[in-house]
Amino acid sequence: MRFSVSYSTPYFGVEPERLVGYARHAEECGFEGLYLPEHVVVFPGAKVGAHEIPAGLPYADPVECLSFVAAATDRLLLGTGVLLLPYHHPVVLAKRLATLDVLSKGRMRLLTVGLGTLPGEAAAMGVDFAARGRRADEAIDVMRLLWSGGEDGVSFDGEFFSFEDACSFPKPHGGGVLPIHVGGSSRAAARRAGRRGDGYFPGGALTPDERASRLALARDTAARNGRDPDALEYTRWGSIDLTVGQVDALAAQGVTRLVVSATETDPARQRDQLTAFARRFRIGR
Repeated sequence: MRFSVSYSTPYFGVEPERLVGYARHAEECGFEGLYLPEHVVVFPGAKVGAHEIPAGLPYADPVECLSFVAAATDRLLLGTGVLLLPYHHPVVLAKRLATLDVLSKGRMRLLTVGLGTLPGEAAAMGVDFAARGRRADEAIDVMRLLWSGGEDGVSFDGEFFSFEDACSFPKPHGGGVLPIHVGGSSRAAARRAGRRGDGYFPGGALTPDERASRLALARDTAARNGRDPDALEYTRWGSIDLTVGQVDALAAQGVTRLVVSATETDPARQRDQLTAFARRFRIGR
């Protein structure tokens, strides 16, 4: 089991010293990586399920924040939970992510993408809300194609994106393509993870039976598409108060990575929570 932490810019704030302090302490504790969320825009009355999102919450750009964190840390992997892929042009995003991976010496390795659930956000970005799943599928294919292409260029002709003989450098650190994990609680997200993902990261609003069903669907889809289902990483959100027994039960369900977050708002108490969790599970030892 691997353990990472998330930092909620909307609730913890975007003060640089606070973000860097949280990230550095997580690294010192031995956590694997740091995840940040994304909303490009919200609007008055926006809701995710029954939860209303206050319009003034500061959802900072996760890639920009991760660049800042990368410059202030040495080992911490960089992640998104989740980056709303349909609202990014994949040619530009491929360049941004590869650049960050090169500058961080190979740490942009926990990219998790999702579709977004706010129709108003899609409208603000000029994206057809109903087509965002197909758009995300194409975007994944485009980024991988650009990362793997050489000096002769690569071409793509899809429903949403099209180009000829495009060359995108630098490549991710060490060559190859960046891992892409798929987030989301829907059956479509599970199938997308199986078809295209290096990992599956479902949301929190699922029953135990639904979780088991989604993971089975992701693995079955991978097998049907000629991919190794056992190679699919399985990431879950977890409570900072989890016990050793609870983590053992999650591992038995196939979970390979847990992402936890401090619940306190005071930075010193946040550090205490991360320290206690790391000691409980002997992270980094």
